Amino acid sequence: MASDQENSQDANAPDDTSEKEITRGITIMKSIIRDRDKAVTYNVNWNADNQLIGSNAAKLASYIGTLVRMHIPITATRWSNKELGSAKDKIWTEILRSFNIEDTTIRKKYILQLAGKRHRGWRTFLTNKYLKDKEIFFVEYDPEYPVKYAIFITDEEWVAFVAQRRDENFKKVSATNRERASNPTYAYKKGRLGYARLEEKILDETKSDATSLPPHVLWKEARVGKDGTVRDDVQHIYDECETLSQSISTAEDQENRSVLSRALNVPEYPGRVRGKGHGCTPTSLYKNPRRRNPSNQEVMETLQALQAQVLQLQKDNERYRCMEKCSSQLKETSEKASINCQNKFPEGISSCQLYLSSPTYRLVGKGKVHNTSGDLLHHRPLPDGHLKVSVDVVLDKNALLPIPDIVSETTLLRDAIGSFVAWPLDLIYIDDEVFAQGSQQLSQKIGSRQKNKRDLPVTSLPKKGAFVPRYQIPLETLVDSSDMATAGAIRLLDMEEDIFGYSCTETIGKEDLEHIFRHQELGVGVIHTYIRFLYDNFMRGNDQLSNRFRFVSSSLVNKALICREPDSCREYLVKRFMASSTNNLYLWPYNSGCHWLLLAIDPLKEVVYFLNSIDGEWTNYPDMKQLVDTSIKVFRSQRQARVPRTKSSNITWIKVQCPLQRNGIDCGYFVMRFMREIINMNQIEIPITYFDEYKCAHYTRLQLEQIKEELCQYFIEKRLISI
Repeated sequence: MASDQENSQDANAPDDTSEKEITRGITIMKSIIRDRDKAVTYNVNWNADNQLIGSNAAKLASYIGTLVRMHIPITATRWSNKELGSAKDKIWTEILRSFNIEDTTIRKKYILQLAGKRHRGWRTFLTNKYLKDKEIFFVEYDPEYPVKYAIFITDEEWVAFVAQRRDENFKKVSATNRERASNPTYAYKKGRLGYARLEEKILDETKSDATSLPPHVLWKEARVGKDGTVRDDVQHIYDECETLSQSISTAEDQENRSVLSRALNVPEYPGRVRGKGHGCTPTSLYKNPRRRNPSNQEVMETLQALQAQVLQLQKDNERYRCMEKCSSQLKETSEKASINCQNKFPEGISSCQLYLSSPTYRLVGKGKVHNTSGDLLHHRPLPDGHLKVSVDVVLDKNALLPIPDIVSETTLLRDAIGSFVAWPLDLIYIDDEVFAQGSQQLSQKIGSRQKNKRDLPVTSLPKKGAFVPRYQIPLETLVDSSDMATAGAIRLLDMEEDIFGYSCTETIGKEDLEHIFRHQELGVGVIHTYIRFLYDNFMRGNDQLSNRFRFVSSSLVNKALICREPDSCREYLVKRFMASSTNNLYLWPYNSGCHWLLLAIDPLKEVVYFLNSIDGEWTNYPDMKQLVDTSIKVFRSQRQARVPRTKSSNITWIKVQCPLQRNGIDCGYFVMRFMREIINMNQIEIPITYFDEYKCAHYTRLQLEQIKEELCQYFIEKRLISI
């Protein structure tokens, strides 16, 4: 009987209806990691509302979820907690390594907000799976430790997380949110597609020329089921939006509530645009931020700023009147004198302040005025009433040039730093200290001191004693006596293949030489000529130096080309690195657009020495750093080097505490001296505190003049300039 009863109970027992867990591996996006090690990156696209779209949008979103689980603890309750700052920066850095995203504030904010959503979703998933039953109620027993996610969650974090979720206040909030979300009036039916990618899909299918769709159109499409039917209440809201959009202006839509909010009769959340999805804000949608009334503190700050501007205008006006009075007392220029050589300014080169008179009279910059007879600007005569000025410092970043530079298509003063522009006479104010003289006065001053002096040796630099220039004045005389004195004359300097890895010809013009004579900012032609001087006088015939040091061409790799043709720049660098199988130090003078700095790269040891004469960081040049890192990784891959996985991305960047410049024009001279001293020391490794033999806070003018002397001597000895 007992046996029959047991069989009867077994027969009547209910079937096991518990759901079998779907076995699925942990999402860690291994494909992205593998591609990253191969220096492969993914492109992402953005729509007109600055939302993420395109084929790689879903991949990026999933990767963000993986990074959140790796770097953000599940016990973090507030995403805005400042303690998460370093972890957020790590997430952003990892994303930039694999996805081509602009490193801007707006992009970083969007990605980190999306990461915050992924973190909240991750915590909700753990709560529903391990802390709640099938009816979505909290269980009373101790939940099991999620062994599957042990790589993300420690035992201590799990205990603290369970305690947080079992807090009575949290349970009340959870119950309220669950009830509110359990039965939405207008259910969203597009799953993980999202509004942004839904908009992209609609525009692609309709082949529309529009860049975006109205919020109420997207709202309706997001509530269309798989069968394509639209509920009557959803259609009613859409029709009401169409009616309202005909009667409400864009300004009313922006300043109050959108037509969708009006039709739904619900309040609008601050900073949110209903029906557009994550990332779309009133600022991005309407292209102008919603206005708010300023606070009392802001009103007072604005008032104080206006008062300060009024006082400054009064001072400038008084100074301007004094200048006009002084100007009226000056004699007019003689008819026999050049129109470019004005009596009110000392002849030669003088430091000056640059003013503008419109819309207000104000100081906008500092530089040097070139008051020499017959001076030309870009091989053209100067306009009447103007002088040639080189710009050193800009004080008003929005100031316009009095006469736009048609050669370089420059209109803003800030874009003319280091170049020559025409400036009105009445808006130039000479400083009290005149720190440069014309070439004729300089010749008379030092000519008597040139007798009985030996030539400057090209293989060593004097460390002590007075320095007398011997080659600058003769070279300047040769230039004035040759065809180089005429507009458009140039000289060609052959660059052998061993120097940059390819044969080329460097062009030297009269302005390049004038930059040397007058100690002005240098162009790539002068820098490359000095590299040829170093190669000829130090490395040619010296196997030890020529096999240890190599150069990278600034003409093939610079900021403009990195932005426009990054692939060709990377291919050139990798080809240079592959040219040798031994440890080499590649010297690369890098021009960021208005500043020279030096990179010394050891690709085998994967070390980059960063020498910047203005004490800047390499993080200020993200395009350059990304190019170098990527090139070294490709070089590593091509030579099939094995690097520990933990160090695969650790390319060492070292900031060398090199001498610093004290003005805005010496960067090129510093870079040339850096290269000379590195080769002269014959060391692959550069000390962080720089070489003891050349350690100093700043190079003196004498030390820079020695570099110029070597350049001028090289021009003369190579007979690049002859009558």
